[in-house]
Amino acid sequence: MTDDTTQRAAALLKEHRASIDRLDAILVYTLGERFKHTQAVGKLKAEHDLPPSDPTREAAQIERLEDLARRADLDPEFAKKFLNFIIAEVIQHHKKHQS
Repeated sequence: MTDDTTQRAAALLKEHRASIDRLDAILVYTLGERFKHTQAVGKLKAEHDLPPSDPTREAAQIERLEDLARRADLDPEFAKKFLNFIIAEVIQHHKKHQS
């Protein structure tokens, strides 16, 4: 590579990394907002003696996310694993509220 090509590649790399950093921040703040709502749901479920898990909704959410992933050109299996992880965390939080 010439110095000019190397510099251009370095500039592109810097731009990609800046975008990744912005997207990471969006993900973290979005997850924070999502968990605020799931905490409220957990408290509501505990107050009304509802089960911490809703398998029907969870299955629908996974199906919905897999469809969104396909449309976003994201591996649906990755999206499914990601949502299953989040659901497991939410259920743990809901169980804590019921204790």
